[in-house]
Amino acid sequence: MNRNSSFLFRVAGDSMEGVGIFDGDVIVVDKSIEPRHNMIVVAVIDGGFTVKRLFKKEKIVRLIPENPKYDPIDFHEGQEMQVWGVVTSCIRKLF
Repeated sequence: MNRNSSFLFRVAGDSMEGVGIFDGDVIVVDKSIEPRHNMIVVAVIDGGFTVKRLFKKEKIVRLIPENPKYDPIDFHEGQEMQVWGVVTSCIRKLF
């Protein structure tokens, strides 16, 4: 963990259950890692935080949940989305 550029973030919601990130888990997020295609990221959309898989190819940018109950979030030219960092670890209470 890069102490100078990492922070902890508590997950709210079940959109990433498919990769083992559950509601209430704490994730380690590293701001120094350049977000690339297929990485799991923490992003800000319209003032709210979300944890999703980043799909980034050519001009297509999409945030993809890992739960079939939710739809991907598509971004088009001119729309704003800010990636705060890349998820590197997940911390969970066992009991």
